[in-house]
Amino acid sequence: MLLFFVIPGLLLFVYSFWTSASFKITPDFVFTNYINSITSPLFLKVTWNAIVIGLITATVTLILAIPVAYYLVYVSKSQIILYAILITWFSSYLVRIYAWRTLLGTNGLINTVLLQTGIIDTPVSAFLFSPFAVAITLIHIYLPFAILLVVSTLSEIKKDLIDAARDLGTSFLGAFFRVIAPNAVNGLIGAFMLTFILVAGDYVTPQMLGGASGQTTGLLIADQFRKTGNWPLGAAQAFLMFLVSIAVYLCILYLCRLTGLSVKRRPLEKRLPKPKPELAPVLATRKAVS
Repeated sequence: MLLFFVIPGLLLFVYSFWTSASFKITPDFVFTNYINSITSPLFLKVTWNAIVIGLITATVTLILAIPVAYYLVYVSKSQIILYAILITWFSSYLVRIYAWRTLLGTNGLINTVLLQTGIIDTPVSAFLFSPFAVAITLIHIYLPFAILLVVSTLSEIKKDLIDAARDLGTSFLGAFFRVIAPNAVNGLIGAFMLTFILVAGDYVTPQMLGGASGQTTGLLIADQFRKTGNWPLGAAQAFLMFLVSIAVYLCILYLCRLTGLSVKRRPLEKRLPKPKPELAPVLATRKAVS
């Protein structure tokens, strides 16, 4: 953590206060990069795109991952589905992007099916080079990560608790929100935030499928390092996105506590009811006997 995360992060943070001109970086201590970023309409626009696409993708990915993980942990005794999920990682990241580019194109499978069924008369070009194309591709790419995280989380919850809730008359959704979600809330939030951060920072998929309306901050930051050579500005924008991710995480925690899915757990002795004063002699006698 110190070598591969803390030290590089500190170096990048120092870079964010430097200046750059004509591909030459000058050590300095100014807030110009941060001020220029938060006042730039382009940065605000692509940051908003990144937040929206990240939230939509993370939400859909988590919704799809939960039933699959539940089936793998509590229903299926076979690991075939799990192996099938792992096999998807053997395909290249770029191959999957080009596959969706082919599917969503005007001559792709989706338009062909819609044309043959008579739903549309002309191919729909809005499927490709749009936020929709970016979101559906990233859902496909990051769904296996979310499934494995949720599987790991649900594995720690005994099925006896779920069966007991169902025996007491709770529906499946009731058992999920009353038993599974409160005990797995940290893992579910972790899966959501991991997907959100990876999606918001992705720059390959928005570059190839996003067009003008599907660009994200990751693409803008990458361009600062690759094309313009303005590393300090790219570093400042990266740390601004880091603050955005923290803000999203805090909002998710607040919503979970507001809905009752996550509560501050008190020590056991504080959760136990206090004995009545008239029972004190009896309790003292029991304690002495034991």
